[in-house]
Amino acid sequence: MNSKIIRGLFISALFFGSNLISAQQATNYNYHDAFAPGFYTKNATETRSASGQPGAKYWQNRADYSLTASLNEAKNEILGSALVTYTNNSPDKLGFLWMQLDQNLFKKDSRGNAVIPVKGSRNGAKGEDFDGGYKVNSVKVIATSNGKSVETNAKFTIVDTRMQVDLPQELKANGASVKLKIDYSFVSPLYGSDRMGVQDTKNGKIFTVAQWYPRMCVYDDVKGWNTLPYLGAGEFYLEYGDLDVAITVPAKHIVVCSGELLNPTEVYTAEQQKRWANARNSEKTVIIRSADEVTNANSRPVGKQTLTWKFKIKNSRDLAFSTSPAFIIDAARINLPSGKKSLAISAYPVESNGNDAWGRATEYTKTSIENYSKRWFEFPYPAATNVAGNEGGMEYPGIVFCSWTDKGEALWGVTDHEFGHNWFPMVVGSNERLFAWMDEGFNTFINGVSSQDFNNGEYKQPATNMHQSAGVLTNQEMEPIYSAPDGLKEANLGILAYFKPGEGLNMLRNQILGKERFDKAFRTYVERWAFKHPTPDDFFRSIENVAGEDLNWFWRGWFINNWKLDQAIAKVKYVKNDAKQGVIITIDNLEKMPMPVVVEVKTKSGAVSRTTLPVEIWERNKSWSFKYNSTEELESITIDPDHAFPDANPENNVWTDAKNGVEKGISLDAYLGNFSSAQIPVKVNFKQEDETLIMSATGQQSISLDNAGNGKFTFEQAGLTVQFNEQKTGFKLSFGAQNFEFTKDK
Repeated sequence: MNSKIIRGLFISALFFGSNLISAQQATNYNYHDAFAPGFYTKNATETRSASGQPGAKYWQNRADYSLTASLNEAKNEILGSALVTYTNNSPDKLGFLWMQLDQNLFKKDSRGNAVIPVKGSRNGAKGEDFDGGYKVNSVKVIATSNGKSVETNAKFTIVDTRMQVDLPQELKANGASVKLKIDYSFVSPLYGSDRMGVQDTKNGKIFTVAQWYPRMCVYDDVKGWNTLPYLGAGEFYLEYGDLDVAITVPAKHIVVCSGELLNPTEVYTAEQQKRWANARNSEKTVIIRSADEVTNANSRPVGKQTLTWKFKIKNSRDLAFSTSPAFIIDAARINLPSGKKSLAISAYPVESNGNDAWGRATEYTKTSIENYSKRWFEFPYPAATNVAGNEGGMEYPGIVFCSWTDKGEALWGVTDHEFGHNWFPMVVGSNERLFAWMDEGFNTFINGVSSQDFNNGEYKQPATNMHQSAGVLTNQEMEPIYSAPDGLKEANLGILAYFKPGEGLNMLRNQILGKERFDKAFRTYVERWAFKHPTPDDFFRSIENVAGEDLNWFWRGWFINNWKLDQAIAKVKYVKNDAKQGVIITIDNLEKMPMPVVVEVKTKSGAVSRTTLPVEIWERNKSWSFKYNSTEELESITIDPDHAFPDANPENNVWTDAKNGVEKGISLDAYLGNFSSAQIPVKVNFKQEDETLIMSATGQQSISLDNAGNGKFTFEQAGLTVQFNEQKTGFKLSFGAQNFEFTKDK
């Protein structure tokens, strides 16, 4: 065997791989599954950049609405008319339009009713027997001919909660628009799938009114028409535009609505108008209509049976309102980072009054809006209105409905959560019908940050013990986050749309990227997609590109799949059995999910220190050994001491000297050194790493040998054997049928 053959031997060893895996526990981990390239299956397009931002030719259609509504209080009926101006900015001609008729969920024969189980559901009308759903009286296309407005009846087809409108001629691409006029009515459910309803109080009904007019389906560059039916769990996907509304109600009512009130002098008394002026300049809550005034006829304009309230909101995806004779109204100024002002408003009945309850609702609203505006993106609307209704909590642009029975921390929590939705999905207009986690989960995350900021942490949420929560978050019977809300067991929605994605962002922020990098990336995502329609890929790509980190492994494990995490301490050995020379700690990854590793070491003298290992240790390993530079004996070693990662088996995270003990290391000192052969011009060196004998030849990469005992070491992948003599002064190298003698250099 000549030097070329020896060189070939070591080269062949490289092909087999020179890093041996130490003995370890049985593992389900596959590093290729976790770190394989090709996570993104689509390249950049003209509309969506590979970096996660809108492309150079991104387009989005637009829907502007002029709405009228009148209330028949006795029948709980809304009579409405919608004038819709739809602008087609897409490159496609459109021969028909699709619209959402969400009230049709409450028809007895709706698909949403059909999928409600016998045991009941949050969705639907709680079994109320009433004539629900839209009655569409007419759909007309409005055109201008010879300077005159001409209305033409349009053919329309209603399919469950969708309506297709055939156009008399195709709507041209790249900016052409069409106007529709739709006259309709519906009876409001008392409980409208926890999104709207009618609540009785001692001073009259509270109507919380939403999904109350036919709304355009989104036509986008991802799917074309988005026409998934409304079944209750999946929320909404809507176009942006300007909306104005005229709402006619009994004169004793007060109306609050998305946007800005345009005619306060017509609907409020002179005294109340003065109070509004004070509120616009007040850091503290100003009472507009007090509890004592609710039953006072003089607290409403006199001389009319009905009043029409007019509101307008710009660049919004929706509009909701509430009306009641029972409202206390109060308000305070909201200060925005740009210097602009908005207005925090609360509307609630006397049953909800009190400083331990809705008397603080405006304070909660004001501080929530100010905080999110400072941290993420400025609130874009002239008012933020909090309404006490029979919903557990529901969000719309500039207005939310929260439970009229909530108090204290519960009221703060629901207020902060629902107004957080003004960022996700009201500003960042994701598809809630498909990706509930992109609004509920992101909102849950920002709520946690907000709770630390509010009033010096008055309602601060404690950090989640992820070890205790791992069984819930990674329950193998549960679907992955990346599921449509209507495709989840209803009991799992709170975990998969809210809790788990929220905790995923917490881990990214606090454990993986760090607060500064994460916050910059998250803010950039919001700025890029404000008033636009991002997909999950746009979010993933934005975070990665801005943070400068490949997070494919994280998206795969936490969002796309439902993988478990189990990191374990496998063995602990002092270097050469001497604690003063350091300790070799071996850890295993036993389940599918990789994560960075935080190791806390406590010595016998009580000194405590930590070592953080990056996730890349798992990129091509199932087990990892590292040296900790101790100078004394150890008392304990703990993986993830803060319980920040969802480790499904925390018992194997802790090693103690008292319970587990230190394994005795094997000394290979007698085998170390340089060796030469009279047969071939090659020098061989042996050194020890941990308990492994490392062999290297002149100019070649080293290989790790297995210890077969009695001075015999092997590298089976290449058929190589090293047999030392009894005195350890030399060895025989066997390769195939050839043998070569080596002697230790003096």
